[in-house]
Amino acid sequence: MKAALIRPLLVGLALVLAADPAPAATIEVMIDKLVFSPTTIDARVGNTIEWVNKDAFAHTATVKGGWEVMIPPKAKGKLTLKTAGTVDYFCRFHPNMKGRLVVAP
Repeated sequence: MKAALIRPLLVGLALVLAADPAPAATIEVMIDKLVFSPTTIDARVGNTIEWVNKDAFAHTATVKGGWEVMIPPKAKGKLTLKTAGTVDYFCRFHPNMKGRLVVAP
């Protein structure tokens, strides 16, 4: 009788654990010599992107018509991803600096 009661509980627990989403991650993007590295980032909703600026001047991560993150010289800027989709971003001060975020749900 006990085994008959325990089995459904174990199956239910396994389903809950399997459905539990991966924990949010922080993904680091280096900025050095006017380049975002990596250029393309694969991420998930809930992840945080952290840009680390090694240059001696400010940069931005800007999505035209969307968001902008200011990244001071020798400092960091962060953004937590809230929506899925692919967006291209650039530095407003140095438009030749480009990156892409591919965000899964």
